[in-house]
Amino acid sequence: MSLVINNNLMAMNATRNLSSAYSDLSTSTRRLSSGLRVGTSADDAAGLAVRELMRADIASLNQGVRNANDAISLIQTADGALSVIDEKLIRMKELAEQAATGTYNSSQRLVIDSEYQAMASEITRIANATDFNGISLLNGHLSGDTHDGSDATATGKMLVHFGTANSATEDYYYIQIKTATASALGVGHAAGSSADAYTISTQDAAQGALEAITKAIESKDNIRATLGALQNRLTGTIENLEIQSENLQSSESRISDVDVASEMTQFTRVQIQAQSAVAMLAQANTLPQLALQLLGGG
Repeated sequence: MSLVINNNLMAMNATRNLSSAYSDLSTSTRRLSSGLRVGTSADDAAGLAVRELMRADIASLNQGVRNANDAISLIQTADGALSVIDEKLIRMKELAEQAATGTYNSSQRLVIDSEYQAMASEITRIANATDFNGISLLNGHLSGDTHDGSDATATGKMLVHFGTANSATEDYYYIQIKTATASALGVGHAAGSSADAYTISTQDAAQGALEAITKAIESKDNIRATLGALQNRLTGTIENLEIQSENLQSSESRISDVDVASEMTQFTRVQIQAQSAVAMLAQANTLPQLALQLLGGG
């Protein structure tokens, strides 16, 4: 290489190498400080696209877990109220049994029937008052066979959504809760005079009410059994969602997260390169002075 003074090619080469090493050093520093291998689209365009889709699915799955847990809370609220209704029905069966025997007179049966009707009224009150987040549970609001969510307030059975898409076979299912008022169960004055458990004010009425109350208890038990099965299903759904989220998080980590050991090795290498480039640039910048020495010597 000729000794020239207009262009310092050695310094230009050292500058280019320093710029490259400094850029690599900046990238390595960013990755180590952020913990992310893919911090910008330039790092891995395809990897970034896949990662963002995974992150969206992970967020959706985690929210799906919360949705399913909310549904379990709703079911537990309904089941708790039904357990109280169960106590009222058992008391009504006890009162009917008491009124069915011949040792009581008509006045005493009227007193017994008074409590009987009070129990029926309480069943209806509980059914109407039981709600979750403002959604009535036992008054027939969720008893419909179909679901309509096209309006601001959905009607019919409740849709519980937990998946990342909108497939009826994978991403949601329904909670249907039959009506548990006294009229629906067929007990008390609310059930109408044609109902067998309408009253226990006479011995014959009390005898007829016994079997009707048993059917009411069975109807209530069917509602609770359905809710229990749904709760168990939701528990399994939550477990599956958590496993899906965990596996997606693991996959996203392999794409996105930096391997600290490997990146630290890269950082050390480019750091040495940068330091070497700085030293050589300093040396290259002194080379034109050799030409001055020759000129001075002439």
